[in-house]
Amino acid sequence: MSSLPFYVVHAFTSERFAGNPAAVVFDDLFPDVDVMQQIAAENRLSETAFLQPHRENDDWDLRWFTPEVEVDLCGHATLAAAYTIFQDVDPDVDRVTFHTASGALGAEWLGDADGVRIDLPLVDVREARATPQLLTSLGLSAAPKDVRATPAGRWLVHLADEATVRGLTPDMAALAAAAPQGVIVTAPGDDADIASRFFAPAIGVPEDPVTGSAHAALVPYWCSRLGEKEITCDQVGPRGGTLVGSQKGKRVLLSGTAVLYVRGELVLQDEE
Repeated sequence: MSSLPFYVVHAFTSERFAGNPAAVVFDDLFPDVDVMQQIAAENRLSETAFLQPHRENDDWDLRWFTPEVEVDLCGHATLAAAYTIFQDVDPDVDRVTFHTASGALGAEWLGDADGVRIDLPLVDVREARATPQLLTSLGLSAAPKDVRATPAGRWLVHLADEATVRGLTPDMAALAAAAPQGVIVTAPGDDADIASRFFAPAIGVPEDPVTGSAHAALVPYWCSRLGEKEITCDQVGPRGGTLVGSQKGKRVLLSGTAVLYVRGELVLQDEE
């Protein structure tokens, strides 16, 4: 019987059934790409992380799949993978390095209270003019305070307040066409420094509960505007979660807690 260790971790939360659930799958060698995509589609979570031991040292190779595509960077599934290693796979270590399509990503265990800190590449945003289709698909009744875009074409839309962010009900079909790389909406937070939501229906993620890669852009954007070195961040969709972010040169450090929900195995081939 062919089976793989399998976990589901609720990331950026201290409570089960909150935060962002990510699946984490371990193998000695990555399965074929089509198999990884099938597993991710079957899981129906925003991300499934696949890990194999790195060929040269004790590091790990890491890849991420949404239900529809492989992506170059995912923060919450990176945190989930690190949490799984620290708490279950190799509890004697407190630091790991992941080799990914976005380069080497570090993670360290901060303790039960603070959880895991991950190190992501900073994502620059530049001033941009929002298309009418983007604003209409988000259902905005007033003009945004600011609009930016990443080099990869992901939108960042700065709204007036957290209540407006919470109240959005986008037209997902229209948004998929208007923002194929996804859109971050954000505002000053009520209980944290900032609030945000993230939508990416074009890649199979209508709304992501807590998005680490979005905060690789949000943290430098808001640290600059607020004049702060470290900020607290609430992602405020229907599920939501919380993290702490800071900028260190061209890197963004994100920390948050996590909770193990599933420990088991994927059975990929029955005995003959």
